[in-house]
Amino acid sequence: MRVLVIGSGAREHALCWAVSRSPRLTKLYCAPGNGGTATVAENVALDPADSSSCADWAAAHAIDLTIIGPENYLAGGIADIFMARGLRVFGPRAAATRIESSKAFAKRLMVAANVPTPRAEIFDGYDEAIQYLDRYEAEGNGYPLIIKADGLAAGKGVVKAENGDEARATLDDFMVRRTLGEAGTTVLIEECITGTELSLFVLCDGQRIYPLAPACDYKRALDNDEGGNTGGMGAYSPPAFATPELLARIEATIVHPVVEALAAQGMPFRGLLYAGLMVSGEGEPQVIEFNARFGDPETQVVLPRLENDLLELCAAVADGALDRVPPPVWSDAAACGVVVASRGYPGEYAKGFPITGLDTLDPDIIAFHAGTAREPDGQLVTTGGRVLTLVALGATVAEARARVYANIERVYFEGARWRSDIGARELR
Repeated sequence: MRVLVIGSGAREHALCWAVSRSPRLTKLYCAPGNGGTATVAENVALDPADSSSCADWAAAHAIDLTIIGPENYLAGGIADIFMARGLRVFGPRAAATRIESSKAFAKRLMVAANVPTPRAEIFDGYDEAIQYLDRYEAEGNGYPLIIKADGLAAGKGVVKAENGDEARATLDDFMVRRTLGEAGTTVLIEECITGTELSLFVLCDGQRIYPLAPACDYKRALDNDEGGNTGGMGAYSPPAFATPELLARIEATIVHPVVEALAAQGMPFRGLLYAGLMVSGEGEPQVIEFNARFGDPETQVVLPRLENDLLELCAAVADGALDRVPPPVWSDAAACGVVVASRGYPGEYAKGFPITGLDTLDPDIIAFHAGTAREPDGQLVTTGGRVLTLVALGATVAEARARVYANIERVYFEGARWRSDIGARELR
C-alpha cells in the first residue's frame, strides 16, 4: 500500500513510525512532515489547509490510504474532499468531527445519549453568560468553574476559573475581545469535577469499535500540574487504575452510546475517537471532552505497545470493515514519554536552535520529533514549542520513566526544558 500521513507533529512521526513497520507498506509519505518523519517517510511540501491540492496530489501519486493527523484539517472537511474524489481516508467527515470542533454540540449529544459528563450551561451571548454567573453566585454556589470556548482553540480554549473575577475576565477575553477568534463566540460554563484524567483511543468504522490501550497525559506546563495549559507535556501507558472493569464500563456507558448517537444523526464516525475522561476516586468515569483524532502525546506511548499492524487496522476503519481484521494486541511492556519543549512554551518562544545529542541516546529510546527541521547542511534545528517526545519502554511504568529520564539530559538545544514528574503517580 502507498500511504500518505497528513501533519507535522510528534503524533504524525509516531504514526509514520508505526505504519513503516507494516509488511503491507510499499511507500510512505508525510505532508508536510518534520525532521523526524523524514527518517521513515518521504516528506512532501503540501499545505494540508489546501485540501483540494492534497487530494489532487494523492490521486496523482496513487495513494491507497491517507491518514489525517490534526483536528483542524478534519474540521475543515479534508476527509469529505478526499472521499468525494474516491480516495480512501482514515479520519471522520467534518460533520462527525463536530464531536471535537464544537464543545456545545458534543455536550448536547452526550446529554441526549445519557453519557456521564459534567453539568454545563451553553451561552451564545456575553450578557447572558454574565447574568448566569450573577445568579450562580447569588444562590451561594462556589468556585472553581470551567469555562470552555466552543470551537477549536489549539489547547487554549479551557480555563479553570478560581473566582468570579477570573470567570468574568475569561468571558470578556473569549466573547468580547475575541482572543480566540470565532472559537469563543459560544462558551460553556461547566462544573469542575475532580479525579484522575484518562485518555482512551477507540478505532471506529462507523458502527464497530476496537478500543486501544489506555494512557494518561499531562497538560500543564510545569511539575505538579502548575503553569499554563499546553498541548501535552508527557504521557504514559498503561495506568494501573484503568482496570478491565473500568474500561468495560467506559465502553458500555460512554463509547457505544456516542457512536450510536452520531450514526443515528446521519454522521457515522470513521476514524479515531478519543475520549478524554475524569475518573473519580470511587472509579466513576465522566467525559471531559471528545476528540476526533489521535491525541498528542498519548499516541507516542500507545503505538510503541501495539504488536499488530496499524496500517491494517486503519485501512479496515476506512473501509467500514473492522470486523474483517483482528483486534489490537498489546505488549506487556509499559511506555513513558516526556516532551522536551522550548523555553517559554506555551507562551512565546524562540526558534532555530541546533539540536544535539540524539545520537547518544540508548538504542531503544524512541525520539519522536515535533518542532524540528533539517537545515540544508543537515543540522537539526528547533521550529516549535514542543520539540521532541522521548519514549522508553520497560516492564513497568516506573522502569520506563526511569529509563527516559536517564536519557533526557543527553539531548540539548538552547532553552530545552521538560517536566520531571511524568508517570510519577505510578510510583505510589
